[in-house]
Amino acid sequence: MSASIDISIEAARWSKFPAIEKAVRGAIEAALADSKAADAEVSVVLADDARIRELNRTWLGKDKPTNVLSFPAAEASNGEPRFLGDIVLAFETIEREASEDAKPLEHHVVHLAIHGALHLLGYDHERDSDADAMESRERLILARLGIADPYTSAAERRTEPA
Repeated sequence: MSASIDISIEAARWSKFPAIEKAVRGAIEAALADSKAADAEVSVVLADDARIRELNRTWLGKDKPTNVLSFPAAEASNGEPRFLGDIVLAFETIEREASEDAKPLEHHVVHLAIHGALHLLGYDHERDSDADAMESRERLILARLGIADPYTSAAERRTEPA
């Protein structure tokens, strides 16, 4: 059995990228593949900065947009596929970051979808050791998908041997 991923597009600007749903789905499936939650359910919302700012303010007390938010669900014990939670991605912030870092938008979205899925699996980056573990996991998954290390600079990516 594989993951069930429900994707809702709330912001019209996402529709400029028809392959984005497939990319997000593949990213989350890759993030869940090696976990005990490989057959879990995840909800993804492709939103805009206004929506993610509202969620960030309401749930985290931060009155600003961000690129991705994850909302883990409570642990289920009824034997059904586990609902892991929700991931919300903000178009304008992601587009701006991708441009600033000279990354393809789709690659940045895939990275952030993986990041969000790892949060649903219990990873965090509150302490340096936790951040290192989470980033290592992200790098491994991205490499499997053929996407460059997002933690290197654009200059470093341009000078890396092919």
